[in-house]
Amino acid sequence: MKRLDLTLYGVLDPAQCGERPIADLAAAAVGGGATAIQLRDKSGSARSTIEAVAALKGALTGRDVPIIVNDRVDVAHASGADGVHVGQDDLPPAAARAILGPKAIVGVTVRTDDEARATDLEPADYVGLGGVFATDSKINETVPIGTKGVARIGAILRSRKPGIGILAIAGINKANAASVISAGADGVAVLSALFGADDPVAAAKDLRGVIDPYLGEAAG
Repeated sequence: MKRLDLTLYGVLDPAQCGERPIADLAAAAVGGGATAIQLRDKSGSARSTIEAVAALKGALTGRDVPIIVNDRVDVAHASGADGVHVGQDDLPPAAARAILGPKAIVGVTVRTDDEARATDLEPADYVGLGGVFATDSKINETVPIGTKGVARIGAILRSRKPGIGILAIAGINKANAASVISAGADGVAVLSALFGADDPVAAAKDLRGVIDPYLGEAAG
C-alpha cells in the first residue's frame, strides 16, 4: 500500500475539468503539494475510468501519491489503483477490503452522527467526513455539518477506532481550510479550489501554506 497522507487530497472530476487533461492536472497538483488523488467520475464508463486511472498512474510515476477511485470497487481492482472510496450506498468497506486485499486503501463517507456510530470502521483506513460546507461541485445530500460537526462527529469516530484518518470534504478552500484542520481533521479534500484554479501548482502551494501550520499545532 502506498503511504496514505490525507493532508491535501485532490478530487478530480473529469466532468469539471473542461478541456484540461486530468493527468496534467494531477501532476500539477502533486507538484504543488497534493498528497493523494481521487478520481471521481460519476458518468464515465468502466472502460473510460480504467483508462483514466492508467493516465494518472503514468503522470504520477515515481511519486509516493496514491490514486483512489470513487465508488467503483470493480474499477479500482481492474485498474490497479491504490484504493477506493465508498459512500454509504456503495459496497460496504468490508466488501471493498475483501475484493482489493489488505494492501489497498479503503475510505468511507460518513455524514451524520448516526452514520459515525453505525458504519463498519474496522476495514477502513480513513473516513471522508462531511459535507462540511455547501458546495457546487456535487449535490449536497445532507445539511452541511460545519466545523462543529467535524469536531463532534470526529470524536465519535475516534472513540470507536482511535487513530482512524479523518478527511474533511465539501466546500473547502484556502479561506476555510485552517478552521477545518483546527476542528480535528487530518486533511482536506479539495476539488474546485484546486482543479478549478488557473494554476493548480500555485493553488496547491497556497492550500499547503494554510494547512501545514495548523497540522503542526495539532500534532504538537
